[in-house]
Amino acid sequence: MTETQGLIAGMFLLFTLMVYTFWPENAFASQREKTRLDFLLERKEQLYENLRDLNFEHRAGKYPEEDFQAQRALLEKETAELLAEIDRLQQA
Repeated sequence: MTETQGLIAGMFLLFTLMVYTFWPENAFASQREKTRLDFLLERKEQLYENLRDLNFEHRAGKYPEEDFQAQRALLEKETAELLAEIDRLQQA
């Protein structure tokens, strides 16, 4: 193999590696758009996690009783409203 042939083969290999590495994938095209129900179900999981964290931190002594009760009441109210909306959307 001559130097010119080696250079051409190397350039071709470099080009194919660059194309292989940086070729855009269409994975984003396969994603479906989130519905309101999907958003609400994700939010429900977040609220449940927040309630678990709040209870854990209260048991660890990081929250005074009055702050814990107020924060818990807010989270429970928001969760109840969210669950009601989820029920309405699932029945429709």
